[in-house]
Amino acid sequence: MRPLRNVIYIQTQNAWVHKDNDNLVMKVGDETKARIPIHKLQGLICFGQVTISPYLMAHCAENGITITYLNMFGKFLARVEGPISGNVLLRRTQHLTGHDPARSIPIARLMLTGKLYNQRYVLRRYLRDYGDKTDNHALKDLETAEKRLARCMEQLNECHSIDTLMGREGEAAQVYFGVFQQLIRQPDFSFDARRRRPPTDPVNALLSFCYTLLIHDCRSALESTGLDPASGFLHQLRSGRPSLALDMVEEFRPMVDRFVLSLINKRQLLIKDFETDSNGAVMLKEEARRTLLAAWQDRKQDTLLHRWFDENVPVGLLPWLQAQILARHLRGDCDSYVPFLWK
Repeated sequence: MRPLRNVIYIQTQNAWVHKDNDNLVMKVGDETKARIPIHKLQGLICFGQVTISPYLMAHCAENGITITYLNMFGKFLARVEGPISGNVLLRRTQHLTGHDPARSIPIARLMLTGKLYNQRYVLRRYLRDYGDKTDNHALKDLETAEKRLARCMEQLNECHSIDTLMGREGEAAQVYFGVFQQLIRQPDFSFDARRRRPPTDPVNALLSFCYTLLIHDCRSALESTGLDPASGFLHQLRSGRPSLALDMVEEFRPMVDRFVLSLINKRQLLIKDFETDSNGAVMLKEEARRTLLAAWQDRKQDTLLHRWFDENVPVGLLPWLQAQILARHLRGDCDSYVPFLWK
């Protein structure tokens, strides 16, 4: 099994990051703020005004370490990476599969099956853990939503085009986020709908921020496997969009949702940890963002049983393992793609 390497998140503004022998060093002015061994590094994610030295950038490019730049809201800006790895024959097969509906739609359908299954698991897990503490009205809403998600998942088998698949996914999302407020046990936080551009409340801000982190991990997993993150099956081709990474993200979104709920319900983040920008966008304050990123890294170290590999694996390796399954399917080593089903 591949070792889980580290991702470093740099959010100190006006930081200068450079390489000193085998260490990554971060300075602000003349003061050294951090010194970290570089040999187990997988990626750098920089928020806002962070400068990387050319020497460190060259080292990252030569050693498969990606550098991603995000603004202070977590919106993707740019990415620096070295030569593309992987087998050109695998990528060619991927591209041809994407243009063949008979082969691409079954993959897209299975990815959405994984998403809806895992959304349903989030609701079922809440009902199991807190059903006896939930008022009857909310309990009925959650039970109804769980049954509707099960029905939407079954109806995916009747979808034979991307448009109908996306329509069914949209219906499921409306059901799922329609009861998301019931999963929040802290009265200071409220949620009435999924809003992205920009997020206008703390819950949406957390979801958007964590989805951005997940997209980075999925894209890196695809690239390290030799797949093209820009050529998807569910999300159609669009210049500058990592369509396959967005495809892979779908089945992991419910895991991120539960991570966000945990941060809120365990009071690791409070309403005072958020601020509102002049355009109405809500974002985490810097210290709270540190808390979230530390919890994110800890979560990636937790282990889950991956039934296809029949192994307990770190959560942080799940995108890479799913990329491996997809690559095997495209090569013809297995009959179909197998989504990760959370149990």
